[in-house]
Amino acid sequence: MTRRLFAPMLAVAAVMFAIAPVLIARAPYESTMGLVQKIFYFHVPAGIVMFAAALVCGISSALFLARGRLEHDRRALAAGELTVIFGTIMLVTGPLWARKAWGVWWQWEARLTSTLVLTLIFVAYLLLRRYGGPGSERLGAVLAVFGMVNVPFVYWSVNVWRTMHPRTTVVPTLDPSMRPAFWWCMVAFFVLFGGLLTLRVRLEEQRAALDRLWLAREEAEVRS
Repeated sequence: MTRRLFAPMLAVAAVMFAIAPVLIARAPYESTMGLVQKIFYFHVPAGIVMFAAALVCGISSALFLARGRLEHDRRALAAGELTVIFGTIMLVTGPLWARKAWGVWWQWEARLTSTLVLTLIFVAYLLLRRYGGPGSERLGAVLAVFGMVNVPFVYWSVNVWRTMHPRTTVVPTLDPSMRPAFWWCMVAFFVLFGGLLTLRVRLEEQRAALDRLWLAREEAEVRS
C-alpha cells in the first residue's frame, strides 16, 4: 500500500510546487509590506505542517507506549524527522520575512521563541533515538508526547501575549484575492508531508526487515 502511495503523492506535490510561484506572483501585494509579504505563502503552510507532524509524532508515540506496536514507533520516528525539517523551513523563512517587515532578523518574542524550543525538542528526540541505546524508543516516545503537548501553546501564544506576530485570525480574515495562492500552497505542503511520511515509514519497515535477515543469518551461523 505504502509503495503505491508515495510516488503519486510526491509527483502531485512536485507539480503543485511548480505551479505555486505563478499563483503567488499573481496574488496582490500586501498594502504595508509589499513584495516581502509573499514569503507568507511558504512560511505559514510550513509552520502548520510542522504542527501536524509534531501531532502525528506525539500521537504515534503515545500509541507505541500504550500498545508496544512497532508500526506506531516507525511512524513516530518518521514524523519526528519531518517536524524538524518543516520547523527548519519555518525558522529560516521567518527571519527573512522579519528582516524586511520588522527591521530585525530575530526577536525573542513568544511565537518565535516557543517555535524554536519546539523544534529543539524534536531535535533532541532524534538525537535520543539515534544515540540513546537500548530503551531509547520509549524514552524518545515520552519526549515526543511532551513536544506534542507544546503545539497548542506555540499556536495560541500570539493570542495570549502581545507579540510582533499577528494573531491566529490572519488566515480566516485573509483577503479573498490572496486565498487561492495560500490554500494551493497549503495543500501542496500537506501532500508533500504525506508523501515523505509514507516514504520514510516504508524505509523504516525495510530497515527492520533487513535487521531480521541479518539476525537470522547470525543465528544460522552460530548453529552451524
